Amino acid sequence: MSEAAPPIEYAAELKFDGLAISLRYENGVLVRGATRGDGATGEDVTQNLRTLHQIPLRLNGDAPAVLEVRGEAYMRRDDLERYNAAAALRGDKTLVNPRNAAAGSIRQLDPAVAASRPLCFFAYGLGAVDGWALPDTHAGVLDALAAFGLPVCEHRAVLQGGEALVGFHRQVAALRDKLPFDIDGVVYKVNSLELQRRLGFRSREPRWAVAHKYPPQEALTVVEAIDIQVGRTGALTPVARLQPVFVGGVTVTNATLHNADEVERKGGLCVGDTVIVRRAGDVIPEVLGVVAERRPPDARPFVMPESCPVCGAHVVREEGEAITRCSGGFSCRAQRTQAILHFAGRRMMDIEGLGERYVERLVEFDYIHGVADLYRLTLDDLLEMKRRADERDGTVPETVKAGQTPTRWAENLLAGIAASKSPKLARLLFALGIRHVGETTAKTLADWLGSVERVRRAPAPLLAVLPDIGATVAAAIADFFAEERNVTAVDALLAAGVAPADEHPPHSALGEKLSWGELYGVLGVPKLTPLRARQLAAVVDGAVLAAEGINAAALSGAGMPGEVIDALGDWLQQPGKRGLLAGVATRRAELLAALPAQSADGAVPAPSLAGKTFVLTGTLPTLKRDQAKDMIEAAGGKVSGSVSKKTDYVVAGEEAGSKLEKALELGVPVIDEAELLRILDKGEKE
Repeated sequence: MSEAAPPIEYAAELKFDGLAISLRYENGVLVRGATRGDGATGEDVTQNLRTLHQIPLRLNGDAPAVLEVRGEAYMRRDDLERYNAAAALRGDKTLVNPRNAAAGSIRQLDPAVAASRPLCFFAYGLGAVDGWALPDTHAGVLDALAAFGLPVCEHRAVLQGGEALVGFHRQVAALRDKLPFDIDGVVYKVNSLELQRRLGFRSREPRWAVAHKYPPQEALTVVEAIDIQVGRTGALTPVARLQPVFVGGVTVTNATLHNADEVERKGGLCVGDTVIVRRAGDVIPEVLGVVAERRPPDARPFVMPESCPVCGAHVVREEGEAITRCSGGFSCRAQRTQAILHFAGRRMMDIEGLGERYVERLVEFDYIHGVADLYRLTLDDLLEMKRRADERDGTVPETVKAGQTPTRWAENLLAGIAASKSPKLARLLFALGIRHVGETTAKTLADWLGSVERVRRAPAPLLAVLPDIGATVAAAIADFFAEERNVTAVDALLAAGVAPADEHPPHSALGEKLSWGELYGVLGVPKLTPLRARQLAAVVDGAVLAAEGINAAALSGAGMPGEVIDALGDWLQQPGKRGLLAGVATRRAELLAALPAQSADGAVPAPSLAGKTFVLTGTLPTLKRDQAKDMIEAAGGKVSGSVSKKTDYVVAGEEAGSKLEKALELGVPVIDEAELLRILDKGEKE
């Protein structure tokens, strides 16, 4: 643009913090209202918008044939406070903040609910227009909309030059706290509609408008306490309880601190500290940091508890993780609902009919405190639970009012619970909800150890030598069974009649995994490499090492470097290490004694499909995918989700897709269900 060109004129206005909506008027009558949605399509909320007193149902004056008005539905802060005060007196749910209140009210299914809420509206632009000679400028459009009877915000200006725009931004910033409604910035628009048309759009964004947002508002307050919340997955989250402070349009009293690392990052937060608070994104309360110079002498540093504040179980924080977790599992009330739902899941105990609604009610009304209680439920318990829930929710069925009590649902649920009493061992282990133990790891534990008792008694190093189970997973399993509450819960489950149907002796190849060369290598002794671990095993048995300690001369004579001998000696001196090693030796001896007997030639029969990898694709004629997978795994095979050169067979059914194409491309044998059953039958006969 040349220096001689006239300066660009801009229309500056507020950026409202509510819900964008569009109103369509035909011949001056409101015919449709919608949310702006993705900018092109939105929800039809006409009936709800008709309840907003500020939105005229008929325009003033000589209205165009079609006029689409863009604007913002919002709720004033004082209106929100009055509404919440009245709702609290009625015992109704209160609204969180003006933005959510506006959005939730407009999207209500019942227009009466929207009508009961004090919503407002500002018009700020146009959509489709027909039969109207538009003004030349955006400011003129807003004046015309106001003349039609539509509410337009008074805080707007026509300006020239960047300095004038910045001045408007500062002026509104100073006014922001005094406004009765929330804004999060200002908007600058090219005032000339002709220039707007020439500039056009970039994707859905206009090139002729830009938002200049404000940073989140901040305030100072004092931390009165730091509480611990336990989530449904066992995560412990510190929450700051704050002296009430008004910031960003709402009164803030709580703010999550996320985890112990975050507390430290914010300046080692203490109870009694003065802190800077803001609403992240103008929504979520957030502690930014500590005003160190205001820390009182008696401030109490925050320390993450060593036990769960809900159930008392010890807490665990794994290396490399920020989250501290309760180890109580389904013995912890905070986790109980989620743990029981996991336990009952399709790939776990597969309790048909036990959905989230029933579990929540059973826990809420104290019918179940752990998974074992599921197996003690009676028909009367379930019917009483349903009656109490219906009365509380005000949803008593007409049949019940008429004296008829449906029982089929409860009978079916009890049948589903009873049918789950004899699961496969892998399913039961997966159902326990042990951290890091998914379906595959549970199957490894079941295949190699063969019983619940052997799994629960196995120390971490013994578990760590099993296939695909590393130190982290092994530690999580051992830690789960080290928690007394979990042991009690498992004992109660077994006492309730739950018994795996397929417990068996340990895997025939377990003896190789339990060599001391393997076990020494997973103890975590510094400098004890796999080579040095085998050297150590050639000199001393683990039971002897635990009882007598190291014989430095013997180890040195076997070629063990002095620094490795010293590291081993230091490790054995650490509290609990000799006891750990002694426990490994004891459990190792028990497992070796339980190994299956060898045949006359010294060989142990291997499963018929041992080492074979299958991929299932398409719909099989009679077998469900899970059934086929279970049959293959029971025969010693492995089922993979993808085809590779290492795949032995692809089992293809109807509508097999890309996996079949990949198999043909790689030359992997493709079989059908009949051939799979023949292979399985042949293996059983052999």
